[in-house]
Amino acid sequence: MKKLVLATALAIGGLTIGTAATPIIFHDGIMEEVMVQDYKEIAVSDVPDEVVTALETDYPGATINKAHVNEEGTYKLEVSTEDGSSMELYADSDGNWIEM
Repeated sequence: MKKLVLATALAIGGLTIGTAATPIIFHDGIMEEVMVQDYKEIAVSDVPDEVVTALETDYPGATINKAHVNEEGTYKLEVSTEDGSSMELYADSDGNWIEM
């Protein structure tokens, strides 16, 4: 019995050794790895003009409350719309929207 418990512990421990940097989320019995991206907050004025133009075109009347950027140049925008709702949008530096 001790060998079975030890073997189980080693098997579970072996599965987690290579994934320590990537969080794993369990839901509905499905295991998913979540990509953690580090975004650094930037001034709204530092958002590229292409991204601002895309926002004005695709989300008229929306206002950027906060802006963030990661190492790959992906922008995360916290936006308020005219109707008072808020959302997060992601775009590349050329103003192309990214599904997250």
